Amino acid sequence: MPIKTAIFYLLIITSGLFISCDKANNNGTLVEDISAFNNAVSNAKPGDVIILKNGIWKDAELIFKGEGTEKKPITLKAEIAGEVFIEGVSNLQISGNHLEVHGLFFRNGHSPSENVISFRTNEKEVANYAKVTNCVILDFNNLERDQDNLWVQFYGKHNELSNCYIAGKTNGGPTVRVDLKGNQSIRNFHKISNNHFGPRPRKGGARGETIQLGSSFTSMSPSNTTIANNLFEECNGEVEIISSKTNFNIIKNNVFYKSEGSVVTRHGNYVTIDGNYFIGDGVNEQYGGIRIINTGHWVTNNLFYKLKGKSFRSPLAVMNGIPKSPLNRYNQVTDVVVAYNTYVDSSSPWQFGVGTNIAQADVLPKSEIRSARPLRTEVVNNVIYNSEGDPNPIIEHDKADGVTFESNIIYNNGVAIANDHGLIAKELSLTEIGKDLSVPITGFDDVVIYEGFDFESITNDLLGNSRNESNKIGAILNAANVNLDLLDKSKYGAYWFSDVKESKEVKTFNVKSTEALVTALNEAESGDIINLINETYQLPKSLVINKTITIKSEGKAEIIYNGAASTPAIELHPYGKLTLQNINLKGTTTQFAFASLKENMSNHFGLAVIDSEISNFNYALKVYKQSFSEEIIFKNTTISNCENGIELSEETNDRGDYNTEYLTIDNCLFTDIKQNVIDYYRGGYDESTIGGNLLVTNSTFTNCGAKEQNKTLLNHRGIINVNITKNTFENNPVQFISTLWGAKNNVASDNQISNSGKIATEENLKQKLMY
Repeated sequence: MPIKTAIFYLLIITSGLFISCDKANNNGTLVEDISAFNNAVSNAKPGDVIILKNGIWKDAELIFKGEGTEKKPITLKAEIAGEVFIEGVSNLQISGNHLEVHGLFFRNGHSPSENVISFRTNEKEVANYAKVTNCVILDFNNLERDQDNLWVQFYGKHNELSNCYIAGKTNGGPTVRVDLKGNQSIRNFHKISNNHFGPRPRKGGARGETIQLGSSFTSMSPSNTTIANNLFEECNGEVEIISSKTNFNIIKNNVFYKSEGSVVTRHGNYVTIDGNYFIGDGVNEQYGGIRIINTGHWVTNNLFYKLKGKSFRSPLAVMNGIPKSPLNRYNQVTDVVVAYNTYVDSSSPWQFGVGTNIAQADVLPKSEIRSARPLRTEVVNNVIYNSEGDPNPIIEHDKADGVTFESNIIYNNGVAIANDHGLIAKELSLTEIGKDLSVPITGFDDVVIYEGFDFESITNDLLGNSRNESNKIGAILNAANVNLDLLDKSKYGAYWFSDVKESKEVKTFNVKSTEALVTALNEAESGDIINLINETYQLPKSLVINKTITIKSEGKAEIIYNGAASTPAIELHPYGKLTLQNINLKGTTTQFAFASLKENMSNHFGLAVIDSEISNFNYALKVYKQSFSEEIIFKNTTISNCENGIELSEETNDRGDYNTEYLTIDNCLFTDIKQNVIDYYRGGYDESTIGGNLLVTNSTFTNCGAKEQNKTLLNHRGIINVNITKNTFENNPVQFISTLWGAKNNVASDNQISNSGKIATEENLKQKLMY
């Protein structure tokens, strides 16, 4: 029996003994409904235990108020941890002193308020010395992506979120936020520890942080919040995983694993970032490290492993600031220490002047120009190891003339460095310190350690070894008898919950009729395959896709959709991820081939159309506002005789949002598409948004765009990464094929153009400010 399972059953038995004991001594009150819960809360005294009966608590707004003591807290817990399900329109609000919450599972619903769990019950009544532990919040999303909220919001002082599993947030707003509005919440000394922050999918724009400490307008206040010993796994919501916006916070001993973002000192000062592991895969260019803004931060004893993030997501990104910056923008970096860190196989790990935008001065107000370079910053006693040599381990987007570089070494596999800032070349080798984790720990004992002001306060290395007697550079002094298992999930989160999914056997449904197709789609489980074995299927109503499913055929079966106008042949619901392969999908000119829901897209969809034909529709793809797909792919596919093509342009609120992270068009043929051939939009000047991503390659566009009002064939305004390569454009009655954003990563190459306008570049695209 696995250890975690054994512990789980032991704790269930122990929990049962406690319940029996509580009942016998009148210390525990078992409640079965909200009325009984409210009564128990109103009568609770120090040391009391309120027990929620196992089962589903639907549409439950739990208000937990009380006055416990340090030795006798008032406790709210599940009858059996993990067997009390908070569902529907539900939330939990806590206020008072010395309260504890244990073992609740929030799922299958959303909050009626701005928080799922709030450490206050109203603006005046906050919680102090309260703890939420061993709970789970999973996919507890609002119905619309633009309905921002926060799953856990801290108020008051000395509160704790520990040993919880939290994952799946898709709507706007940080997953967890610490609020500092009012003296009752300043110098709060909150603790966020031993949690497992599971996957947060890409949001497609800003407002997708996992943890936010304060806000721009409380950034002058001390918070003293500690984030320690947590696992952040695939936290991909946006460019900031943790956004520190207050003073004197500590971010320590956390593991950031395959998370597309960075720890960011966005506002506020004097943050300690110590002893953390940032682990990538050596491939994904979105996995980041630490981004520095503002004053007085100490970045020490961290390991950056196989990170390939660039610019804002580089392993160490030190930004330019705005002179005399307002509170909500970017203050100059000053008096920062980056010492005793180790970087292994991480591309261009040190980048300075990140975010400089002097070249865009023509389209931005002076108050937005980031020209203030870092000052009085020390980058010292660090180790860089590159299995494959990197000619640019240090990148200066603007001059790093305010940075001191001392006692830093590099193994670069013999590759010369153009801009080394005194890096000392050494022959180093790797020592294994855990599963798939190796670091250099020898070969640099002779390097003189840089002794900066107050460096004696750095008393330990990454593994807790003392630096007092035999100190040396890098994050790790020695690794004798070390065998780390950083991804042992039993060390994080709720003891009773596991996010490890058992593999299931993929089932294939062979269907001969439309009725059988609909039946198979209803019966299939996520991951299954539906195989069409006849030639033609008449489809009178939309096929609903609300799971991961593949619909394919061996000989290009034909689906003819004759449903009502402005309805889709295939309707993509939350969690619906469709692969359509080797299918000929036809409409009767008035419908949509594929479409998301118009509303209530509470979770992402996905679409891949491969080796197929789409024809005779009003829209080939219609994606409505507040719908989001991490990836949309059309490959080896023909789209013809449609009024509109691929439409992803309804996020016009100009808040930096867009409808898909990756849109890929590969080896496709577009013929007789009247307008919106490809229309993919992101609006608003949000400099930290680094998407979306459009790739159009090896495709042919013929006689398209006749009704395009702006006379542009491919519309992708505001999209950061655009690559239009190796395509053919013939007889398209437009003025422009594309207008590229020169200041961003927009490129075009090897395209054949005949009677189809031109590809233009607008160097500095003017965008609406978002703030």
